Amino acid sequence: MCSWRAAAIVAAMLTSNVVTVRGLQKCYGARKVVDGVDLDVLEGEVVGLIGANGAGKTTTVECIQGLRRPEAGTLRVLGLDPVREPERLRALIGSQLQDSALPDRLRVGEAVELFSPRGARRGGEELLEQFGLAERRRSAFASLSGGERQRLFLVLALLGRPRLVILDELTQGLDPAARRGVWAAVSQLREDGTTVLLVTHELDDAEALCDRVVAMRAGRILDSGPPAELVDRHARRATIRFGLEEVYSSDALLEELRDVPGVERVERAGPRATVYGDRRAIAHVGSALVGNGSVPADLSVQIPSLEDALLGLLDGAQAPCLTDDHEYDLIGATR
Repeated sequence: MCSWRAAAIVAAMLTSNVVTVRGLQKCYGARKVVDGVDLDVLEGEVVGLIGANGAGKTTTVECIQGLRRPEAGTLRVLGLDPVREPERLRALIGSQLQDSALPDRLRVGEAVELFSPRGARRGGEELLEQFGLAERRRSAFASLSGGERQRLFLVLALLGRPRLVILDELTQGLDPAARRGVWAAVSQLREDGTTVLLVTHELDDAEALCDRVVAMRAGRILDSGPPAELVDRHARRATIRFGLEEVYSSDALLEELRDVPGVERVERAGPRATVYGDRRAIAHVGSALVGNGSVPADLSVQIPSLEDALLGLLDGAQAPCLTDDHEYDLIGATR
């Protein structure tokens, strides 16, 4: 290992990082699923791993937990080596994995008692209250709704008061109301100062919950940063549309809009106009319409999202590990 790289690894491990990963590689047979990943998670952060199916997100967190043995790389989680000290590490981590399940007849209260560390039963009762499951103590797992099951898994993940919580596809398959309830639960973790590593391809989850996101494709990291920064870098274009029937001197207005700050292009198609630009353009176009004395009733604005940013990243990235027999789809996204 080069001396500068070794020094960088040591420096990172001496910080307040909860997770430090350098050069992580993991293969399944001849296929390299994780290819040189570097990752830091600071204490108290909610960090999301985002990307298409097959990007290597789940394998990465399984290596972080000590559930998979990597072919190469250096990992430190809460100061421990997941490869050499997995049992010590598991006592400090709470996790909800993608395929989590419990026996259908197991009651909520029984699950809490079963998974509680010695002497932590009172903490389990407090968590049931906190996550709105206190009245379901005697209910069987099979009778819980999807949202209630996910909140129960959160309770079980938090029973040992872990310093790091890993959540994998937390809201997959939930209806919108149930997802909002789970979001509220994760937001409470942030307020309590818990460090969270969230794995998801539901980009609404990442945008709503994460302080920072890490975009992956084919086992590699494409970019990382706060959601708003990724949107600024990779999906800056806003789209403003309105009808021209209510606009006075529409030709003159469209010429004026071409020169306002942030506007890249103005198009006219019959009775409708479309303005493309960055997010600054929204305010300037609105101001120009007000100054013109007419704000069309059908005015609409499309603001770029994290999904747009990830699609931009995926379209622009080189992916040597992809093959024609693997599909990499985004939930809720169209290509």
